[in-house]
Amino acid sequence: MDKIIVHDTPLSEPDIVEPGMPKEHFEAMPVQSLSDYDTSNKRTPINPKGVKSQVLRRWLVLGSSLLLSIWGVNEMHTVLGADNMTFIQYLFLILFALTFSWITVAFSGSIVGFFLVCAQRLQKPKRLTNTLVGRTAVLMPTYNEDPDRIYAAIEVMAVEIAESGESKAFDWFVISDTTDPEIVLKEEAGFHTLRQRISHSTNVYYRRRQNNTARKAGNVSDFCKRWGASYDHLLVLDADSLMEADTMLELARRMEADPDSGLIQTIPQLINGTTLIARLQQFSTCVYGPIVGTGLAWWTHKEGNFWGHNAIIRTKAMMSAAGLPDLKGAPPFGGHILSHDFVEASLIRRAGWSVTIAADLYGSYEECPPSITDLAIRDRRWCQGNLQHGRIITAKGLHWVSRSHLLTGIMSYLSSPLWLMLILVGLALSLQAEYIRPEYFSDQFSLFPTWPQMDAARALSLFAFTMVILFTPKTLGLISYMIHSPLRKRCGGFFILMLSFIVEIILSAMLAPIMMLIHTGAVFSILIGQDSGWNPQRRDDGSLPVKHLIYRHRWHMIVGLLLTVAGYLNSLALLAWLSPAILGMLLSVPLSLLTGSWAVGNAVKKSTILSTQYEKEKPIIQQAMDDTRSVYQTAVNNAPDLIEIAANPKWRAVHLSLMDSIPLRARGQINVVEATATVKILEATTIVEAVSYLNKQEQTCVLGTPDLFKKLSSLPRYSES
Repeated sequence: MDKIIVHDTPLSEPDIVEPGMPKEHFEAMPVQSLSDYDTSNKRTPINPKGVKSQVLRRWLVLGSSLLLSIWGVNEMHTVLGADNMTFIQYLFLILFALTFSWITVAFSGSIVGFFLVCAQRLQKPKRLTNTLVGRTAVLMPTYNEDPDRIYAAIEVMAVEIAESGESKAFDWFVISDTTDPEIVLKEEAGFHTLRQRISHSTNVYYRRRQNNTARKAGNVSDFCKRWGASYDHLLVLDADSLMEADTMLELARRMEADPDSGLIQTIPQLINGTTLIARLQQFSTCVYGPIVGTGLAWWTHKEGNFWGHNAIIRTKAMMSAAGLPDLKGAPPFGGHILSHDFVEASLIRRAGWSVTIAADLYGSYEECPPSITDLAIRDRRWCQGNLQHGRIITAKGLHWVSRSHLLTGIMSYLSSPLWLMLILVGLALSLQAEYIRPEYFSDQFSLFPTWPQMDAARALSLFAFTMVILFTPKTLGLISYMIHSPLRKRCGGFFILMLSFIVEIILSAMLAPIMMLIHTGAVFSILIGQDSGWNPQRRDDGSLPVKHLIYRHRWHMIVGLLLTVAGYLNSLALLAWLSPAILGMLLSVPLSLLTGSWAVGNAVKKSTILSTQYEKEKPIIQQAMDDTRSVYQTAVNNAPDLIEIAANPKWRAVHLSLMDSIPLRARGQINVVEATATVKILEATTIVEAVSYLNKQEQTCVLGTPDLFKKLSSLPRYSES
């Protein structure tokens, strides 16, 4: 299809009020045990090979990674002087072993991924054509996000599905955890607009929880328990997700064609970024991502992973096998499981379902944080969630590949403090050689002195080989684009693509030490017991005041300054070796300022540097979303306020129809916010007066509590005097 056609429907106050959600179909979602697992409960596959992975793939990727790691560690052992190593040298060797082994898996997998991706691009995509017989619930969780973007995305996706003739197979749900009363009202206004525009062809629903227990995982779990049993599949998106109809249909068809499939994850591509940091992420994901992702999908096979969104899940598998327990103790290591996706994939696989990554489906998109600060906020939450996996990785019954995914999540953040420790221990080795007198004669009698050993030539060759291991995935990604003429042209041609590659390498190298310190700080804060909280994510401009940036990066500059002094006191040669890391730290404020600036990013965008194939030729669905978004911007900007919806009978009826049911309160358990709001409303004589008394938290409570909202609505709008 060449164009997604959306119809302009005149907006008006509602005449017919429909319920926000369909009839509930309650079914239990048992909490799974991590300390015990009865293998007799594991399902028997319908297809004997339905959940069996090809072992040769693991031997090829992980075996080669292991051999490379052994060789590299042995080389470093020789470099340091195998016969006369000090404690600091042993510590350096251990840290090198951990960090070097970490990068060899991506290296081995990317080589396989390169050949697979090149082959895929030469072939016509294979797609199933069977008519869908099951029903899929498309879930769009949101938490204080921009409603106009969400509803524009749902409309264009739903319209594209309707044009395929399969709209009856998909119902669309906005499941909200929003806590800001102004955004709540905008969500409802946007939803009313959405229903007016597409309800003739598509079922679309809205539900907002009053208490966002367990965050996104709890949001999806609540939906599963109350409505999930009515659907065969759940297609889980994020508030910034976008997916082509071809991809959604193929996911549903693959689910129906494979009765042993429990979860299919796509590899989302990043779009819509303008700031420099966003463009760096987009370029990396588009050019290098397919190589690494396809390699990962190939060797993990039936034991793939889940990244929380842009994936389809069999409802039966989710509800019967993936009910998440709370971890004992308080946050950050206890409480609700934050990075729920890895754990849900592990539990679904444990129960006997396959979990796969559909690396051949490209019509899956998302957006990325617009600044280093926003990356840090997001990664702080992810870091806490992944470190929680240290308490889950030993859970009974998990497949060893599922455990490796959990370990990967842990190491993705622990690798930063390990790299920092490696730098500091290496610096200590240099200082030891410079300032501490070596003991040439040991306590034991010997005719010959024991000379300090350091094989400089071997060290240099090992460093070069480490750089090859580190940069091979990126180089293979670049080559895969260079040899594919359509992609090369969409990225600006040979010269621009090479320039973009060089710019990405340089900027990433300068930003890497900053991110290393950010992740190290996150790990440290978690270890001392600090919880991450839950903050909404910015999507567009990442600009922040310089004063704020200086405060955010103060420790990064101090560490860079200390390393500069230590390197200079030792030797200019050491300072030169440390300079790539030091430079990024010292320039953290200007780098953060420039990479988060919309104006700078837009100028780079116009130059076509760091372009991706999705910029020169926007996906049709992205262009349709951009064109449609203005309709919802108008709707949410004109959303009635709390006074209007309480006083206007039509808007009041709409709001009541969208309100979620509230569980009965146990006697003696008082909600302080609700109680305070009740007293304020009872003391007021008009709606205007009552709303003026309520703070934001109390307004949100009123909007989510039917009885309280009705009390407010029973008042006159204005005083009669």
